[in-house]
Amino acid sequence: MAYLIVKALLSGVIIMAVSEIAKRSPALGALVVSLPLVSILAILWLWNDTGDSERIASHAEATFWYVLPSLPMFLVLPMLLRHGTGFWLALATSCALTFVLYLATVWIAARFGVSL
Repeated sequence: MAYLIVKALLSGVIIMAVSEIAKRSPALGALVVSLPLVSILAILWLWNDTGDSERIASHAEATFWYVLPSLPMFLVLPMLLRHGTGFWLALATSCALTFVLYLATVWIAARFGVSL
């Protein structure tokens, strides 16, 4: 149980730190959040929990494919906000687009023999 609490606290501290950095400098906050810290933590936790190299390799490869459809969100959200769309609607629209792109990625990847 203590292990789960440590994992949750460390993950939460990273999110809190990024939000505090972004309040002072949006560009620096963006740089920090773009680092694959969560992925590295997940890989470390997965290694600690399983020691399974193949599982980690599969996780890292799937992460690559899932990052691609999430990227348009970071262009659509600012575009909508700068064109007067309310925050919550812009965020919901961006998330919905990302969800649709995730589905498309899984479908397209399967057609090329990539299992996600």
